[in-house]
Amino acid sequence: MIESRRRTEGGNCPRVAAIAIFALTVGQLAVATFVPGLPQFEGKAFGARLFFYPLLMAIVPTACWLVRRRGTPTDPFPWGACAFVMAPFLVDVTGNTLDLYDSVVWWDDANHFVNWLLLSWGLGLLMARLDVRPRWILVLAITGLGAILAIAWELGEWYTFIRHGTELDSAYQDTLGDETLGTLGAFVAALIVARGYQPSPRPDTTTFQPDS
Repeated sequence: MIESRRRTEGGNCPRVAAIAIFALTVGQLAVATFVPGLPQFEGKAFGARLFFYPLLMAIVPTACWLVRRRGTPTDPFPWGACAFVMAPFLVDVTGNTLDLYDSVVWWDDANHFVNWLLLSWGLGLLMARLDVRPRWILVLAITGLGAILAIAWELGEWYTFIRHGTELDSAYQDTLGDETLGTLGAFVAALIVARGYQPSPRPDTTTFQPDS
């Protein structure tokens, strides 16, 4: 695999970043759930988030650990990719902590673009480890996965917040916009990953080697 990726994902900095992202997210979720009287958290299902967000954040690192355990690890653990995947959860919770969703008009739209860029960037780095060829297939795969996750997120958001809430009348238009921004963020991430992606050289099988 490419040497630049080894340098990026190896070392302690990505691991420290991933652990810090996880701890800061869980800490804010705990405050939102157990500290009463904080209006920015009311009616936003932070009890459920305290359960699901850490679970979702742990999926990719756990899967990477299981894959490495079953094989012979040659590349460093992809802490950088894991940090990218976990970062959107921290951004979302921090936005609620600072009441940015209600005080900044464009914050929600920016979140859908930036968070899906970060999420798809991390997932794209993991896909690149599979030696996907040609490069345009990698772009398509990252963008497609990002779009699928954007749709799944909107379905979960509708089920959790919207179907019995006060935003049902405007939910359709908002959902289309969020899915579009999420897919666009995934596409930008795909271009970033593909630009720095160098497939592993394949052995030359065109030369005939006679038996000795």
